[in-house]
Amino acid sequence: MTTESELLKTDDQRLEELFRRSPAGEIPKGPMEGRAIFPDAGPGGAWLLATLVHLFGWRGKVFSPDGYLSNRLTPMDILSIVAMVAPGPSLLDDQECIVIDYSNTSLVFGGVRDEIRQVGPHLYLGLIWLSGRKVGWFSLRDPNDADA
Repeated sequence: MTTESELLKTDDQRLEELFRRSPAGEIPKGPMEGRAIFPDAGPGGAWLLATLVHLFGWRGKVFSPDGYLSNRLTPMDILSIVAMVAPGPSLLDDQECIVIDYSNTSLVFGGVRDEIRQVGPHLYLGLIWLSGRKVGWFSLRDPNDADA
């Protein structure tokens, strides 16, 4: 079983391998805790950066049942940066994933596309694309599941 803690310590190549072999899973519902993943920062640095981003910047996403989501920002959990959510092919391998598309909902983030796949119970690995180029990773987990 893959855990969020393991994802934070994993290098870029292994994250990509895990993403490729994982199923899309169901679209999450409601709030999800998020962690930015920095595979090039080394295990200690990656954990520190992920914690700082979570404390002061991006905290996760809230999925609505109508095919949209909002990002949770700052310690006040401000909901902002809306995106459309639907199953679709991944830019990485053309296999099904859950696509989070900002192109029709945000002028500032219109070039961003996130893709997620389920890598464990209540745990998703996310891949960030900017203008068709892979630029980062993140995790999403159900806040009610301490084992994720």
